[in-house]
Amino acid sequence: MDEGRGMSAASLGRGIGAGEIDPVALTEVFLDAIEAHPDSGRIYARLTTRRARAEAQAASGRAAAGLRRSPLDGVPVSWKDLFDTAGTATEAGSALLAGRVPDRDAEVLENATALGLVCLGKTHMSEFAFSGLGYNPVTGTPPCVNDPGAAPGGSSSGAAASVAFGLAAAAVGSDTGGSVRVPAAWNDLVGLKTTSGRLSLSGVVPLAPRFDTVGPLTRTVEDAALMLAALEGGAPADLAGADLSGRRFAALSTVALDELREGPAAAHADALARLEGAGAEIVELAVPELEEAMALSGILYTSEAYGVRRETIEARPEAMFPEILARFRGGAEHGAADYVAAWRTLERLRGVWARATAGFDAVLAPTVPIMPPELARLETEDAYYRTENLMTLRNTRIGNLMGLAALTLPTGHPSCGLQLLAPPTAERRLLRLGSAAEVVLAA
Repeated sequence: MDEGRGMSAASLGRGIGAGEIDPVALTEVFLDAIEAHPDSGRIYARLTTRRARAEAQAASGRAAAGLRRSPLDGVPVSWKDLFDTAGTATEAGSALLAGRVPDRDAEVLENATALGLVCLGKTHMSEFAFSGLGYNPVTGTPPCVNDPGAAPGGSSSGAAASVAFGLAAAAVGSDTGGSVRVPAAWNDLVGLKTTSGRLSLSGVVPLAPRFDTVGPLTRTVEDAALMLAALEGGAPADLAGADLSGRRFAALSTVALDELREGPAAAHADALARLEGAGAEIVELAVPELEEAMALSGILYTSEAYGVRRETIEARPEAMFPEILARFRGGAEHGAADYVAAWRTLERLRGVWARATAGFDAVLAPTVPIMPPELARLETEDAYYRTENLMTLRNTRIGNLMGLAALTLPTGHPSCGLQLLAPPTAERRLLRLGSAAEVVLAA
């Protein structure tokens, strides 16, 4: 049973359905692994052990009776510590929310529970989800699976680590500027950023609600499709027969390739060559207006984030990590008129992007333009923290600014992902493309 920790969530679900895996025993395997792992305290903020065992017991009974509720009924998963869990603290990686205990689950957790997923616990994250690095000196910094001395990626850092280290079959995170895709890429996982509004934010601690999205971090694209279905309480995308032959991709050159570092550059070139070898057409695409959209980030993100969190922050600013506090307070520098004008400009630029990319199945870019930064330098060099954080989130933020669905896939190069960007609400099409690309990139 211990080998189950390395299996995909879908494979575990099939094993449960076939009567080969018992959800109770499977949950105990994961709980034992968490207890034994030397870094589990850096990955999980807290476990929901009693809940997990009760949910596994119920799933076992359904499986025995032939009444399973979904393909993932009985599969244990983790939840980022900004999803409300009834009776269990949800603190969003911040001392400011210490002891915050909600009285009901987030809606996406309710949906997943109704379909039989087992909740293992809550994972560490960047404070208030406002960093792409995953470094959190306040509550805990999870490890990176490829380099113990490097940042894990954030803000869904513990979510990625829980899957990468075999301490959960899948994880649920959030993505406001790249917070699912960055840690997924740096830990060689699949990460899905959903379209804003597709999945409920009810019971999710907010950062910037007009950009906040919920998404899974998984071992495979199939797992991502099944997790999306569980989170929204629907049917999964059909991935059967997915193929790249005749597909037309745009390789984005604007912004995404600027100052691209050696590792991600080599991985990106190799990934594009593999896709072309599988029959896909790849056309280089420049969208100059994207530069204008990227320049709006400071106004849009910080203004909304500070507006949401101002009272909480200013009541006890000394309890925060100074770099995160400074990012929030940057929002105080912009007036309401600036914020409204920035949104009007962004909406216009989204139309420009839609027209420029309309003839392609998806747009391709390196998920992150840099490799995971050194933790020791992040801890001691403020300037290094700021430059690396901005670079880390640059490419993923394109998807959030343009309001897109986005998927990151491992490339076979450690900590280097390939990002696929698709129009809003096109998750099913994106997952089919990702399923086909996954096979090629893993070959």
